[in-house]
Amino acid sequence: MGDHGYSGNLPPGFVFSPTDEELVLHFLHRKASLLPSNPSIIPDLTLYPHDPWQLEGKALSSGNQWYYFSQVMEKKVTENGFWKPLDIEEPVLCNAGKKVGLKKYFVYCNGAEGVETNWMMKEYHLCSSKSSGTSSCKKKKKSDCHEWILCRVYEREGSCIQNVGNSTDDDDGTELSCLDEMFLSMDDDLDDISFPK
Repeated sequence: MGDHGYSGNLPPGFVFSPTDEELVLHFLHRKASLLPSNPSIIPDLTLYPHDPWQLEGKALSSGNQWYYFSQVMEKKVTENGFWKPLDIEEPVLCNAGKKVGLKKYFVYCNGAEGVETNWMMKEYHLCSSKSSGTSSCKKKKKSDCHEWILCRVYEREGSCIQNVGNSTDDDDGTELSCLDEMFLSMDDDLDDISFPK
């Protein structure tokens, strides 16, 4: 699904795999500060929120993840459901250990009754100008700098809420499919299987 979507100005074979720090400092901060971003690869989807399956061809896709800029909205109601906050917030730290942003987690719920799906979203926010020390934000109105967010949407395998907030950006992004997990679990049971002779 992610192989045929919007790829911005990326050259063939390029994989967009930024860390949280890079998303906040190199993309979100530049967007909020009205600074040019070269190349400009993450699109604005100000009609946010979208159902996750509608992002194909609209958001920057890389593997099974979609990236886009949006503006902060209180209610995240879509055409077919809503994004429910998980009340998990994590700081985004730079290499020097300084807090540069905030990451919030959401799960997509289908229908008015709110059936949770495996679709997840991480919203990246800038810190206040006092804590992040961004001089360009101090020159502008506070609301100008903090109205932009960067969203990373992805579909998790298995239970969508277990392990949220416990993941690291050190993995290679490879997830096992249900069939892979089934075949791997069968490998453990080969001793119990009797084959015809």
